[in-house]
Amino acid sequence: MSNTITKNVEEEQSRRVYRAIWRWHFYAGIFCIPLVIWLACTGSIYLFKPQIERWLDRPYDHLALHGQRATPEAIANVAMDAVPGSSLHYYELPPNGDAAARVIVGVGKEEYRIYVHPQTLQILKVISEDKRPMRIIFRLHGELLAGDWGSRVVELAASWAIVLIVSGLYLWWPRQSEKLAGVLWIRMRKGKRIFWRDLHAVTGVWVSAFALFLLLTGLPWAKSWGAYFKKIREVTGTATVRQDWTTGRSSELAEREALNRNGMAGAVVEHAEHMGHVMHRMTSANAYEPLNRLVPAAAELHLAYPVLIMPAMSSNSPWTVKSDSQNRPLRTVVTMDPATASIVSREDFSQRHIIDRIMGVGIAAHEGQLFGLMNQLISLATAMGLVLLSMSATVLWWRRRSVGVLGAPLPTQRPKWTFALIAVIVALALYLPAMAVSLAAVILMEKLILSRIPSVSRWLGLEPA
Repeated sequence: MSNTITKNVEEEQSRRVYRAIWRWHFYAGIFCIPLVIWLACTGSIYLFKPQIERWLDRPYDHLALHGQRATPEAIANVAMDAVPGSSLHYYELPPNGDAAARVIVGVGKEEYRIYVHPQTLQILKVISEDKRPMRIIFRLHGELLAGDWGSRVVELAASWAIVLIVSGLYLWWPRQSEKLAGVLWIRMRKGKRIFWRDLHAVTGVWVSAFALFLLLTGLPWAKSWGAYFKKIREVTGTATVRQDWTTGRSSELAEREALNRNGMAGAVVEHAEHMGHVMHRMTSANAYEPLNRLVPAAAELHLAYPVLIMPAMSSNSPWTVKSDSQNRPLRTVVTMDPATASIVSREDFSQRHIIDRIMGVGIAAHEGQLFGLMNQLISLATAMGLVLLSMSATVLWWRRRSVGVLGAPLPTQRPKWTFALIAVIVALALYLPAMAVSLAAVILMEKLILSRIPSVSRWLGLEPA
């Protein structure tokens, strides 16, 4: 008899915990679903950035070249003349022998990419880096074109999407292991309600690991999480001088403007797609003459494309040649003597701090560039799986909702949380501070305001069953 009572109590506690997690899963979904669809769609486009940019640049990649080429120095000077008051940020090696030269210059808060004919020195195209199509997609994906505030919204959505997936896995976890239908595959002949439930649950379990990976590896770009991560690295003594990814647009623009305004002889700044490049302003007539030696020497290094050449911090300092490949494990930074083009130092990816290597691999995979087309296709399938999850969740909510209420699962008596669940919640709160703060704010708002307004409480489903 006592065993039966104990079992019934345990089952009741399990049911309460299940229902409480279901409620938070529902509320997280209400907030996340629109942004998850947005991030999945914009991220799917950005996965194919190399192919799209090659297609956009095709008019400048296959020129009819005959005769002697202009010197890199002349190309750099013509490019800066095309944008009055600009300074050289970097000279990019062309992707092939008959392509236009690319020079990136800066003025104020702006950067411009200049396409120069390597023989006639004709300016073929001038475009702001921020107005390049894939750069726009990058900002739509990472900050909703709303700067740091947009980045915080995306971070909050990504954090709650992680909670959504973790809670979804708990809800999905089969209580009866002998029944795998509806767990690992969809039951097609059980009616529409079962079909949509299975479509949501089964899709979730198959894409959950990949989706969690994409969400976790996307956090380093977020304004708040990036600053949080930097602070932890400073406290633990693992910080690095040069970080390989951006953590917000405001600091990037501020440093761009300061360096261009003050004419500093070079400084490391974070750029959304070209991290750690050196800005430089020189005034002497032959300031960029070292490019005539460094461009062919850099080509002989056979670094992963694109390869950037950056001016020195002072007239006696070495210039920098670096691979800015999206596949970050292929990145290499080389400093060269401008007078002789000899190598002064070289840093390969394997020489970086272990944390930077882990982050670099994760970011490369997040962008779909770690292992080629297969990486892109896996990430695309994951993104489309997230869209399917969101759509099926919307259909499930629409079908089960009652008129006049939001449709949240009604609360029951307070559950008794297990140690394991508390540990998971604490771990998520520590790793996702934005989620933790928003969770505390929502709980306080529910207790102090929303539950005290009867009409709002009924609509939100805060009244107990």
